[in-house]
Amino acid sequence: MSGYLKTAILLAALTALFGAIGLALGGEQGMIIALLFAGGMNLFAWWNSDKVVLRMHNARPIGPADAPRLYALTEALARRAGLPMPALYVIEEDQPNAFATGRSPDRAAVAVNTGLLARLSEQEVAGVIAHELAHIRNRDTLIMTVTATIAGAISMLAQFGFFFRGGSGEHRPNPIVMLALLVLAPLAAAIVQMAISRSREYEADRVGAMITGDPRGLASALMRLQDYARRIENHHAEANPATAHLWIVNPLSGARMDNLFSTHPATENRVAALEQLAREWGAAPPPPPPFAGARARRSGGSVPRSGR
Repeated sequence: MSGYLKTAILLAALTALFGAIGLALGGEQGMIIALLFAGGMNLFAWWNSDKVVLRMHNARPIGPADAPRLYALTEALARRAGLPMPALYVIEEDQPNAFATGRSPDRAAVAVNTGLLARLSEQEVAGVIAHELAHIRNRDTLIMTVTATIAGAISMLAQFGFFFRGGSGEHRPNPIVMLALLVLAPLAAAIVQMAISRSREYEADRVGAMITGDPRGLASALMRLQDYARRIENHHAEANPATAHLWIVNPLSGARMDNLFSTHPATENRVAALEQLAREWGAAPPPPPPFAGARARRSGGSVPRSGR
């Protein structure tokens, strides 16, 4: 089954779950109201998700004068991917990581932590940026926003129905059913959301490797990012765990296994898939050169530090 078909099926399942909860709470009228409510939330997310996410992580916009090498690298990769140049942001976090957001390629942004620029080689940074551009090209940023919105709405709807005992007459829910909805509906929504996220990560790895032509550069980056994520806390991500699925590797402590409740595939599985691509393509990249990034202040290639 292709990644796109799997994503479509999972999105349909999530929407059907939302409608089913509305039906259980208030019959056909409840289902219609629930779906309209979901539509309103998704409309808000469509227009504002990128701004909200970037603000949550205190991301600062940067231009070519702030980080010329990073800007030039991103611009070249975007051109190879057939994409407009995305807006670039930097987040003051020592943990190396990155994410993309935006409702369309024309309104996209890529945010990187300062730790990514300080700790990874240029070859590895190129792999990470290409992965995020792949998310933009595949419109995963919109998909993940929609799934996160519906999943959140399902949890809210289940809690609302339990505490306010929605429905009347023949549509008044059984208390046991309400309790089951309160517990199982958000869990089911989270499982579907995580399944969508994992399927999109594999696809973004594949397309990102195609953009750079260097699967091993991204594979090396993933291994190093996972190692750093175990040892360095991402304070902004810990404060906003609902955004964990956006990052290239899980920024939170825990959830390291490729199981039902992980927002990301196991890094070892992703690296194995990239190594298989490298063998198929005969890729043999040279040793990675150092990437000055945030540490090139003296040469004029730095990312400026905030006054925080």
